[in-house]
Amino acid sequence: MDFRQEHVADLAERVTRRAVSARELAEAALARIEATNGDLNAFVAVDADAALAQADEIDRRVAAGDDVGPLAGIPIGVKDTEDAIGFRTTQGSALFAERAPATADSVLVDRLRQAGCVIVGKTNTPEFAWKADTDNEVFGRTANPWSLDRSAGGSSGGSAAAVAAGQVPMATGSDGGGSLRIPSALCGLSSIKCSLGRVPAGGPNPPGWADLSSKGVMTRTIRDQALALDSVIGPEPTDLRSLPMPEDSWIEALADVHAPRKVLWSPSLGYARVDPEILAVCERALDALRALGTEVVVVDDVFGEDPGVDWLCLSLAANLRTVEGIDPDGTRWDELDPKLAMMLEWVRSHATLTTALEVQDLAHRLNVRLVQVLHEAPLLLTPTVGGQTPVGAGYGTIDGVEDALWVGFTYPFNLTRSPAGSVCAGFTADGMPVGLQVVGPQHGDLVVLRALAVLEDALALDTICPYEP
Repeated sequence: MDFRQEHVADLAERVTRRAVSARELAEAALARIEATNGDLNAFVAVDADAALAQADEIDRRVAAGDDVGPLAGIPIGVKDTEDAIGFRTTQGSALFAERAPATADSVLVDRLRQAGCVIVGKTNTPEFAWKADTDNEVFGRTANPWSLDRSAGGSSGGSAAAVAAGQVPMATGSDGGGSLRIPSALCGLSSIKCSLGRVPAGGPNPPGWADLSSKGVMTRTIRDQALALDSVIGPEPTDLRSLPMPEDSWIEALADVHAPRKVLWSPSLGYARVDPEILAVCERALDALRALGTEVVVVDDVFGEDPGVDWLCLSLAANLRTVEGIDPDGTRWDELDPKLAMMLEWVRSHATLTTALEVQDLAHRLNVRLVQVLHEAPLLLTPTVGGQTPVGAGYGTIDGVEDALWVGFTYPFNLTRSPAGSVCAGFTADGMPVGLQVVGPQHGDLVVLRALAVLEDALALDTICPYEP
């Protein structure tokens, strides 16, 4: 059983008709994790006994004729910012490393469990999901299975690496500044950050990153993702931002997709830099759209100015609140990621009483501008990241030079709350995946999903990661 070669829908269907057991899927996941996690460090906690017990219960229910859900028996990893029963939610931080295991699932994990998923363990994340590389002081660094010396991206890098390496066919993630799209691009996956509220948060605790972060899942292909999302989208009474259930099934809507009539292409958004090789790979992917009859219109200036500092103020202020909540006297700052501690000191000295409202005002203006841009065509395409995949825990390189703004294409669309996805556009000369970002209008998730599916079909790339331990 090689999850890199399988589709979620096929696996679940085989469990439902008893061609394979949920236990066999769980055993395959556990064996693959044991064989590869020493290299990858994608999983930071695994409970084999609990996973096998969940799988056995699914098999019992299937044998009894019960409908166990559309994701029957699918083993998954849960990002370590998300609660799952029996596991600590450490958020990659020493401040939470010894907290009690969760006694309830998050809304997302509960919905996945109800859909038939088997929770195998927790996946790695940078401390408080603060950066685009998955590395922390508690568990260390997650490697990219396409090349172990390269970054898996962040902050959902543990989940991305686990899926790309075939440890599990699916994992949860979240995206507050690119945290689904960036690791998907670096690990050769397709993903979507849904419109804010489409995948509800809710539960007893307020959202940690205000209105920036959207929850989601990670899979190898966009159709697998649509199948999983069908089980988790929809209103949640404890989430003030949750959206109504869409009228149509997302996976059914991808059964017959057609190339869009027109798309916009921005290689810079008006401020971002992109490595020439990354740009060339993305432009070749655009040629595949043109071959299908799509008109590609170049838009140089989308936002004009980089909203990165404003985005950083809001996200860091959220993390500062978390740190001060657990360490009000400031006695444990030496246990934080040193760079995070430095950035938290920066936001503490720079933020004012009105900073959060000022960033919300900026988000409004950015969205108004995006609405104007999307009047010409309903989709905007950009590189997902502008830089080559980082070596180790460094920054991505542009023209051979490390650049802190190598991820400058993703966070604007957290501020605007737009649906935005990433699809593998091709590979660099050294074999690393390159992502193409697809952005849609407010609540136009299905428009983005269809475009991602069209690109997957048209490019027909071999995105199966060749890693073996």
